Amino acid sequence: MYASAGGGWIHRASAEMFKLGHQAHLYSPAKNSTALPEANFHRSWSFNLACQPFYRIAGGRYAEAGYHLMFPVWKAWFKRQPHPKCDVIHAVMGSATEPFDVAEKIGALKVLDASNSHPTSFYGFWQRELDIWNPSARVSVPRRVFKRANQEIQRADVVLCASAYVRDSMLYNGIPESKLAVNPFGVDLKVFAPREHPPEKPRFLFVGGLTLRKGLQYLIPAFEQLKKQKPDAELILCGPLNHADFAELYSRWRPIFTHIRSHTHKELAELMRTCTAFVFPSIEEGFARVIPEAMAGGLPIIATHNSGATTVIENGRQGIIVPAWSPSAVHDAMLQMIERPDLCDAMGKAAAARMAQDGSWECYAGRLLETYDAHLSKRR
Repeated sequence: MYASAGGGWIHRASAEMFKLGHQAHLYSPAKNSTALPEANFHRSWSFNLACQPFYRIAGGRYAEAGYHLMFPVWKAWFKRQPHPKCDVIHAVMGSATEPFDVAEKIGALKVLDASNSHPTSFYGFWQRELDIWNPSARVSVPRRVFKRANQEIQRADVVLCASAYVRDSMLYNGIPESKLAVNPFGVDLKVFAPREHPPEKPRFLFVGGLTLRKGLQYLIPAFEQLKKQKPDAELILCGPLNHADFAELYSRWRPIFTHIRSHTHKELAELMRTCTAFVFPSIEEGFARVIPEAMAGGLPIIATHNSGATTVIENGRQGIIVPAWSPSAVHDAMLQMIERPDLCDAMGKAAAARMAQDGSWECYAGRLLETYDAHLSKRR
């Protein structure tokens, strides 16, 4: 059984598990975008509708606040649903308390999907950036959410880490290695296909919410310095400005970059084919799904360990791993991509080959099933 009040990857996980012949049931507020039969899909219309005014009317910056404000609607809805007998209950961190209540009643394995780092690291690293760059701001996720996530980690039999960085953060915060398993998200290889060759004009792409947590305060100054050396270079930021913590810096730096607010997967895949490299200097992340998408598109990656990139990237082979909080390292990596087109091309091809080998959602599901089996066998 799978449960999440958000997190689109859980839909893919349940769909792939169903393809493997397992009776997967999914509980979610989003529409059924999977191959699951309707009888196996349980949609929280009440939570979906409760959030709509915040998503559609109030605007992007209020969407997250509305989500957390209306979360009790999700909890009440889930408790009223029928829950089939199952061996595993897999729920996303922050949405797992009620599913784990069910798991403990029926004796199911409790799997927590940690899509971000340990709550203490998640909160602390984000607030650090706010203290430095926007001292009047506070982390937009309520503290009660981090408290809930901490409790879910303690209750879980397995903490499924989306990246090596998530695993490291769990170990640092005292979680036993025996209950940790790393499984990076997959990519739709039918949508994201390798480019033929790098573009002549240097273009660097970032995709994600425009917030201090993503490290934009280090990326943009790095590119500003690069622009002085390579005037034809372009930086594209693709994502919504839905966090107030970056609004002031956005206005200050707006002339430096091109901003695309929204995109479909198909549009993003086409955009990637026109870019030199993908840059993602995140301060805190789980595993940005856009990293394997960019890799599948044949782009070399410039990213931090904190972004989750080291899970699938060997430094110097599929991209360049840079230290977090280092605009100089980001600048040097981008400059190298421009001045060494042969290296840029070779890294992009190696990235695409890595995804073709084991980056699909089918591979993700296979690793997931191995994790389930290993922990269920320990119980037996």
